[in-house]
Amino acid sequence: MTYEQLLTTADQKGLLVKEKPLVQHDGLLSGRRIAIRRNIETQVEKSCVLAEEIGHHCTSSGDILDQTDIMNRKQEYRARFYGYNLKIGLTGLIRAYEAGCRSIFEMAEYLDATEEYLKEALLCYKSKYGICIAVDNYIIYFEPFAVIKMIAVD
Repeated sequence: MTYEQLLTTADQKGLLVKEKPLVQHDGLLSGRRIAIRRNIETQVEKSCVLAEEIGHHCTSSGDILDQTDIMNRKQEYRARFYGYNLKIGLTGLIRAYEAGCRSIFEMAEYLDATEEYLKEALLCYKSKYGICIAVDNYIIYFEPFAVIKMIAVD
């Protein structure tokens, strides 16, 4: 999803998104308000931050800034996973493959994500699903990364 599409999603969830001069964080959620650091260089980077903040709205509760607390780290993980699914998703990986993307760079560009964000998503998916997962008529391998279309044999 693009930054504009995520802004629409946030609006549909009743969230108000503003770009602010944040110093310590790229994004913050407070109630139904999301602040995105104004000087993030690209819309692509902003979209990755916004996806995670929407994830925090949908999965987190309370102040979880203290990441030394295990419960806060778990909430952070859930919010990131939600953001990865919102922005990329397993079906997004398949769509990118079907569009002819064969490298991480090409897939990230197609999915309107940074390479780093896509790599983090793939690591997260690997930790949840293992080495591979079957989705519809595809197998997605996370190590090494590959998408393979299964062909029915009669």
